[in-house]
Amino acid sequence: MLSAEVNAMGLVSALMCICLVIILWSKARRNTAKLRGPKNESFLFGLYRLINEAEDPGALYEDWSLQYGPAFNVPGGFGSTRIVICDPRANAHFYSKETFGYVQTKLSRVFIENLFGRGLLWAEGESHRRQRKALSPAFSNAAIRKLTPVFYDAAYKMKAIWDTTLDAGSGEGVIDVQKWMNHISLDSVGIAGFGHDFHALEGNNSPVVDVFDSFGSDDSSALSRFVFLMGPVLPILQHLPTKRNKIFKRLNSTMRGIADELLARNRRGKEESNDKSIIGLLIKAEATSSSLGMSQEEILAQNVLLLAGYETTSISLTWALIELCRRPDKQQKLRDELSSFIGNDPSFDQLSTGLPYLDAVAQEVLRLHPPVSETTRVAAEDDIVPFSTPIRTSSGQELSSLIVKKGTIITSPIQYMNRAEAYWGPNAKEFEPERWLQPDGYANAKEIQGHRHILTFSDGPRTCLGKSFALAEFKVKFIKFVLRS
Repeated sequence: MLSAEVNAMGLVSALMCICLVIILWSKARRNTAKLRGPKNESFLFGLYRLINEAEDPGALYEDWSLQYGPAFNVPGGFGSTRIVICDPRANAHFYSKETFGYVQTKLSRVFIENLFGRGLLWAEGESHRRQRKALSPAFSNAAIRKLTPVFYDAAYKMKAIWDTTLDAGSGEGVIDVQKWMNHISLDSVGIAGFGHDFHALEGNNSPVVDVFDSFGSDDSSALSRFVFLMGPVLPILQHLPTKRNKIFKRLNSTMRGIADELLARNRRGKEESNDKSIIGLLIKAEATSSSLGMSQEEILAQNVLLLAGYETTSISLTWALIELCRRPDKQQKLRDELSSFIGNDPSFDQLSTGLPYLDAVAQEVLRLHPPVSETTRVAAEDDIVPFSTPIRTSSGQELSSLIVKKGTIITSPIQYMNRAEAYWGPNAKEFEPERWLQPDGYANAKEIQGHRHILTFSDGPRTCLGKSFALAEFKVKFIKFVLRS
């Protein structure tokens, strides 16, 4: 094991030298305006380590935006840089050109292909447009309405487990909330997305459950951490046999097996006619319609939906419980709204539009705690990015737009845009669901495009296809948690 890591480090050293030459050559070819920005702290890592290890990366970006304006340079490893855009107009332009003008970085494409295959998250341009069009019916309101009972079943199952735990302790007990949120989300997304029950809530130690549980551990090797930090400048390192990469390969192999089994069952004519899972709908469409436009390989690669749905919901549910525990007054207000549903379940329509305070709680959690803190892309072509407020170059020149050359790396700081006082007011960092119920509760934030003026679900061609799915799942489960007593 040790010799393997030593050999891997030798390979890394050689690749680093090659990478340095490539970066210096590519920098000489680009003419993007030089911007101000924070000083580099490490030639090897740049400021990537500082950002990745920060408890609140959005706060870093907010401090830098106050010092350097709405666009600034952030140094990376080996002299590489990226431009961070902290402006609503610039972000709207950036997201509108996703998949064609701005594409995944090499690191992202290597990572996504290794883990999921060439599905929707990996695809760019026309391939992305075609796959998204094929997937859209599976995420329509009609499709999600049929999946709502799946969410309720999982919520009732977990409520029963928690009740048993607390009853055994005479009303008291210690519950690992994050673990249970992970398991309920995994079971729900497994059934709704794949027609497959992982039985995580029942304690089943399947390969998928083990892999997802390992995501939250911090016992990765030094080489794994090094590869993660160097990934932005050396994407090829994602192929090294680190502990983290081995975990990802296990997940890919297991999920591929499940999707293969679903496809085989369907083609044998044994698929149940009432299968409403997302992958099940795609497989049926592939079998009955030549207009779907997705290959078998592309359908199987959509296992990305499992991780996306699992992560978004489990993190959001955990933060929602934390925030309401901190604010008993908000918790009581939500209980009052939900009190009429004790003993019965809200319908999909009621979940969507009939519970305004629950909706406000959900939006506020998503605003404060986005599962993904930033989006980073590389310019696939020369571009001119407009800004709503002037930017200042390192020479002191003021500009209303920024010329971006092909190959320039751009970052949209989601967490910053969701929590900046400039858009959300002096209580921007506080949990205040009421802001969503007041006409002027977030007036300045209306400059920000995206779902409900937050960037948690991204925007443009890559806006999260499953946002309605995630919101319905969140609301169903949270209702049962709040009303459990």
